[in-house]
Amino acid sequence: MSCTRSLIAATFLMSLALPLAGRADTIASIGTGEVSKALGPRLAGLGHHVIYGSRSPEDADARELVRASGENASVAQPREAAAPATIVMIAVPWDVAEQVVIGLGDLSGKIIVDPINPRVIAADGYRDYPTHISNAERIQALAPRAFVVKAFNTISTDSMRDPDLLGHPLTIPLAGNDAAAKETIADLVETLGYEAVDVGPVRYAHIVEGMYLLRSNARDLLEDHFEFHFRRRETPIPQAIR
Repeated sequence: MSCTRSLIAATFLMSLALPLAGRADTIASIGTGEVSKALGPRLAGLGHHVIYGSRSPEDADARELVRASGENASVAQPREAAAPATIVMIAVPWDVAEQVVIGLGDLSGKIIVDPINPRVIAADGYRDYPTHISNAERIQALAPRAFVVKAFNTISTDSMRDPDLLGHPLTIPLAGNDAAAKETIADLVETLGYEAVDVGPVRYAHIVEGMYLLRSNARDLLEDHFEFHFRRRETPIPQAIR
């Protein structure tokens, strides 16, 4: 039996053993950097089976991340991690994201979560868009039969670790073309302790990525730290107000 088939079989058997009242997904977190370290252990703690995708799965850092995530976590090569997953999070640097997605093979039918923030530093020191097409749209073009959802890119990694850091719920904007995929990720977001808001199709991911640029510029150039929270109005908005 190939390594991939063994991994799929192990994932299926583990899913049968999970004592969960709700849905347990197999989530591939591609990359072992700060985003995977922040969200992966929390997702595993909720009962999801998290498979970290690493080019060096035997490295000490990858093994330590698995250990920190508990019995619901494992590590494999990126393509093998993505194969049995229903949700694939692309948690890699923006300038290698497309290459990584291509290397994952057929992603048809899977939900792809894109928490990536593409950015360059402009001549005046401000963070800026590197292209006029969002990272999420580029991933969707590479995997047209997958369901890309832009999510988690607007908050800092310390807020990913602790959703109560600011004392009020943070808002995670979701951009994607498939309503059911966004609903699945919204449930995940809310289970993790945040609020979710559907901001529209994947073309709006460009605006959502800009929210990171605003927060990053405020942090690095103004030395102020912000997190996003969309406050819902308790009263209806008068028609004349926009």
